[in-house]
Amino acid sequence: MVTEKYIRNLIKLSQKPELYQKGSATMWTDPYISTRLLEVHLDKNMDLASRKDKTIHSTVDWILDQVPDKSLNILDLGCGPGLYAELFAQKGHTVTGVDFSENSINYATKEANKKKLNITYLNRDYLNLALTQNQFDLVLLIFTDFGPLLPGERENLLKIVYEVLKPGGIFIFDILNDSNIESKLTPKNWEISGGGFWRKGPYVALSESYLYSEQKVILSQHIIIDEVGNEIYRFWTHFFSDDDLNQILSKHAFKNIRFYKNIVPSGHGYESGDVTFCRAKI
Repeated sequence: MVTEKYIRNLIKLSQKPELYQKGSATMWTDPYISTRLLEVHLDKNMDLASRKDKTIHSTVDWILDQVPDKSLNILDLGCGPGLYAELFAQKGHTVTGVDFSENSINYATKEANKKKLNITYLNRDYLNLALTQNQFDLVLLIFTDFGPLLPGERENLLKIVYEVLKPGGIFIFDILNDSNIESKLTPKNWEISGGGFWRKGPYVALSESYLYSEQKVILSQHIIIDEVGNEIYRFWTHFFSDDDLNQILSKHAFKNIRFYKNIVPSGHGYESGDVTFCRAKI
């Protein structure tokens, strides 16, 4: 029976939270949701968890045009099921892929072994990564994974990237730029399902987004209610100008910072011009 207390609790949970307030759950390590995420990653006609297959191929070609024409040692952070890593390895490069999702890493490892590709996969949180210094020619963080990092996490990541790159090494990543941030807000909506992305069994999902203008960040919040209770999933996305990135990267001694737009076609929830690729050297 739904009580007044229960409803009032849901009302409280659905209010705009304080900046960077954590949710009660994460989807990356959830056994069921991470399985569904892998399915979305591997759907070549979608650009939700990964970009479409054609876009991935063209992005890999563009990245390789930005680096010296030689055999590279590449670190692919947030590699997922290895869609980019495999293409780099097929072109003769040595690749290390890191991802927090055990399901994605298990899949990627099996595929690399089956195809006899020179890829090492690590099931780790790349924010707590311990690797040999001056090891890689190129470090990648693709599909706007820089944006969800909180400021402290971002600082930690850049320190790690700087340490593992060889002198003259290159860091390439993409972000959502700060043009028309308000248009990226999604309306309040709800879903009732007998089983879907969030749960195997019945659930109700209450979703809403919130803008924090000063920090140029949008929170996407999902309250999932099932027979057990409720969980809150929160995803923070930062938007950046070229000047923002210059300041952030320069503080960590990156140099020769360059920006590129319209590298990828428009996709789900974004236009081509919304995505900026950044290339920086040490």
